Amino acid sequence: MSKRVLITGAGGFVGQRLIPYLLTKEYSVIAAIRNANSPQASTTSEKINTVVFPDISESTDWQPTLQGVDCIVHLMARVHVMNETEKDPLRAFRKHNVESTMNLLKQAEACGVKRFLYVSSIKVNGEATNERPYTADDTPAPEDLYAHSKYEAEKALLDFSKSHNIEVVILRPPLMYGPGVKGNFRRLMKLVMTGLPLPFGSFKNKRSLLFVDNFISLIEVCLSHESAPQKIFLASDDHDLSTAELIALIGKSLSKSPHLIPFPVPFLTWAATLIGKSQEISRLSGSLQMNISSTKETLQWTPPFSVEQGLETTANWYLKNHTK
Repeated sequence: MSKRVLITGAGGFVGQRLIPYLLTKEYSVIAAIRNANSPQASTTSEKINTVVFPDISESTDWQPTLQGVDCIVHLMARVHVMNETEKDPLRAFRKHNVESTMNLLKQAEACGVKRFLYVSSIKVNGEATNERPYTADDTPAPEDLYAHSKYEAEKALLDFSKSHNIEVVILRPPLMYGPGVKGNFRRLMKLVMTGLPLPFGSFKNKRSLLFVDNFISLIEVCLSHESAPQKIFLASDDHDLSTAELIALIGKSLSKSPHLIPFPVPFLTWAATLIGKSQEISRLSGSLQMNISSTKETLQWTPPFSVEQGLETTANWYLKNHTK
């Protein structure tokens, strides 16, 4: 008999890749999405049922949806907002990422759901590494409001599970890429496609990345592995890259040969500060590494795809959809 899994945020970047993968693993899926106009909203079959929740809050009634559900993958969240309009941003993050999450967890436990998988963020650990990579045992050091809300949710989930009959698993991914990627990663691909010289040749930083298909493989393992509950797992491709190395690999995948100019990092930082882009350069030049040895050992899991394979898949999607 197949297990039934509820996926919140099913219309997002990870959710759209996770659903077809789980269907191949004999799961049946309830896909919770926000947009009633999405093509997914009318998707219903023997193994997948889509439900629309336009506004998720601390008072959302999940119980009709939770009947017969064995496990939950909670992807839905309020993420970093570029042009914040909320008068109290911290309150907004807590409402969506902490209170709404706990509301779902409590109703899930009451309905007999066995396992709750929460997708958090490596930003809970911090924004940058220097001497050594982050581990799941490090003292959390969240900096922005999003990361603080994710950490608060982690603590509340784990505390609740200690005294209630529901298992909790926490995953902390870094920047992800793959078909459908948006944001900075897509902009970087667009930049490489221009063929313009890029001033990042002297960047010797190291960053952990995560191909979305590696992540969904890990999620599937965490849904059933007996050693997963009540633990926090870091997730990455297990192959860290400098910005220069990443651009070179993206170029190779796109059949481009990016010309990387070795401008000194302090000069670029100074120039970026003058035009209000210091954070962008900081992200491009800084390191953020993760040690996933505990994840691999505890779950007997290794990323099934290499960075090169992940970038090639992403590049093929980009060339098909964004170069016409």
